[in-house]
Amino acid sequence: MAKVALVTGGQRGIGAAISEALKAAGRTVVASYAGNDAAAQAFTERTGIPCYKFNVADFDACVAAVGRIEAEHGPIEILVNNAGITRDAMMRKLTRQMWDDVIDTNLGSCYNMCKAVWDGMASRKFGRIVNIGSINGQAGQLGQVNYAAAKSGIHGFTKALAQEGARNQITVNAIAPGYVDTEMVRAVPADVLEKIVARIPRGRLGTAHDIARGVVFLTADDADFITGSTLSINGGQHMY
Repeated sequence: MAKVALVTGGQRGIGAAISEALKAAGRTVVASYAGNDAAAQAFTERTGIPCYKFNVADFDACVAAVGRIEAEHGPIEILVNNAGITRDAMMRKLTRQMWDDVIDTNLGSCYNMCKAVWDGMASRKFGRIVNIGSINGQAGQLGQVNYAAAKSGIHGFTKALAQEGARNQITVNAIAPGYVDTEMVRAVPADVLEKIVARIPRGRLGTAHDIARGVVFLTADDADFITGSTLSINGGQHMY
């Protein structure tokens, strides 16, 4: 029976590529989304991957969603914490609400989702968790104090939780993408984007599929000796 994989934020951008790659690898994939019903429906129609709407920053909503997904599809054995938002601003303009929104959604969601699936994974003696961090959580970025803090926190969260999971054959790893050719990056002014690419030794932006291939690798059944690691996929821009 195919293992069930849940990808948060799994119906657009990097998340969509991860969902589709896991399905191609033989997993039963479900995706979560926050608000765009039309986009989620279109994604499901195109891929056959069902989407569940809930707020990953809300603990009770996460627990309820995991219960529903497991009742309808079976136990979640692969979790990819991909959902995230940005609320960029320099410190003098960064409000407490902007800070809380990013920390709760990007970092708090990792706790919420892992907590909801952890006992089940431990009882079955199998689990694969991949948390999506960022190059900006490793190197920092101007105007992203909240985002960099959340993504840096993901890397520490991953290392600590991996130590807890090892005895029960649960691996916990992170991926730190560099600049990827997504809708958000394409919105950057052309002259700024040119400077970003110039700093990438590989000479190009990453693709969503570059990140997805890393997730497939880390969630494979035989990837059981890789845990507590952060896989940097950034074209050599930051070697950490």
